[in-house]
Amino acid sequence: MATPDQIDRVVNLCKRRGLIFPSSEIYGGFRSTWDYGPLGVLLKRNVKDAWWKSMVQMRDDVVGLDAAILMAPKVWETSGHLKTFTDPLVDCRKCQERFRSDELPVSGACPNCGARDSFTESRQFNLMFKTFVGPVEDDAAVAYLRPETAQGIFVNFSNVQTTTRKKPPFGVAQIGKSFRNEITPGNFIFRTREFEQMEMEYFVPPEEGAKWYEYWCQTRYQWFLDLGVPQEKLRLRPHEESELSHYSTGTSDIEFEFPWGWGELEGIANRTDFDLTRHAEASGSDLSYFDQENDRRYIPHVIEPALGADRATLAFLLAAYEEEEVPKEKGGSEVRTVLRLDWRLAPISVAVLPLSRNERLVPAAEAVAAKLRPAYMIDFDTAGSIGRRYRRQDEVGTPLCVTVDFESLDDQAVTVRDRDTMQQERVSIDGLLTYLQERFV
Repeated sequence: MATPDQIDRVVNLCKRRGLIFPSSEIYGGFRSTWDYGPLGVLLKRNVKDAWWKSMVQMRDDVVGLDAAILMAPKVWETSGHLKTFTDPLVDCRKCQERFRSDELPVSGACPNCGARDSFTESRQFNLMFKTFVGPVEDDAAVAYLRPETAQGIFVNFSNVQTTTRKKPPFGVAQIGKSFRNEITPGNFIFRTREFEQMEMEYFVPPEEGAKWYEYWCQTRYQWFLDLGVPQEKLRLRPHEESELSHYSTGTSDIEFEFPWGWGELEGIANRTDFDLTRHAEASGSDLSYFDQENDRRYIPHVIEPALGADRATLAFLLAAYEEEEVPKEKGGSEVRTVLRLDWRLAPISVAVLPLSRNERLVPAAEAVAAKLRPAYMIDFDTAGSIGRRYRRQDEVGTPLCVTVDFESLDDQAVTVRDRDTMQQERVSIDGLLTYLQERFV
């Protein structure tokens, strides 16, 4: 069970070890925006790479796309975002803070100042960020920052299908920035106004929609388990009929048990033919597919798994974070903080550590690091005792540490330490790369 203070510990670790910083911090920060530091950018990139490998590289029925953030305003009018992409907003008359009315406490008290019966009538607030294209700020120059990456896939359906010659069922995957003017962002990187999405639109024959919806629900759930999220921290929750979007015949959320409760990680939706049909009607373009084998033409239905890269990164951090009591070398015990990240997600794969800053050891360790660097992300650290350096690597989830000691100069071998078991093994330098390749499978 996650403890309420776990998020504070993880946030502190992220700041202290260069994973995630508050944005614009030297100017007091900018609410709900975060910068990924040297280790955080590696972690998040690994999360995205793991998704891309699973969704695109390892499949022959999914291709990639990188659509523009700025799109014709007609796209958002047609998709319904300009009218229906809203949250219910209320203001507290006493402290002037704003909240989503559907997230207010049952008590009716203001979460900020505690005042009761102080809220205005609920009104709908559009989450789209508006901007202007070109030098003149008038209605003709209005554009929007995309609130999702999916529409870029839908308007490119014909381009992608024609150039790749894919036949339904096939998918188009995309990773990219999205922007939502959230009323109440918060919980670290869980809900922010600028975030990165990993979405895939899977186009299927209409009669196969239900089958592929179930397939993707199970496939995406398994992805989190395979990357080390404990099963007791995950659940697949089908939406009640009252929760469904008007275009959806089925939606399920993969939820994670965050310190504040269960929250959505990923949504899988059967969007039917809503998007392609609307864009075809509005644009006059033919977005149908002609099935030559069965001599029929149809608008494909769409199954959409949609995941936030930032939210997934947070879930992996929370699932991996652990504090344990371990014995000290000179007696007694100490608390060890460790991120038990899957090796595919860990920012650093291998740390190379000379036992000391001895003038003979450092060059030997640098040679080992140079040998490994083409294959793995390496950290080279000489500062502090070897025990302290081990702890630093444990904190950021480095699976293996390679120590070069004085014996290495004679036997051409190194000591490999495992993050999780803290067990050590002697491995020849010549066979080190093969040893690591066997470990990282």
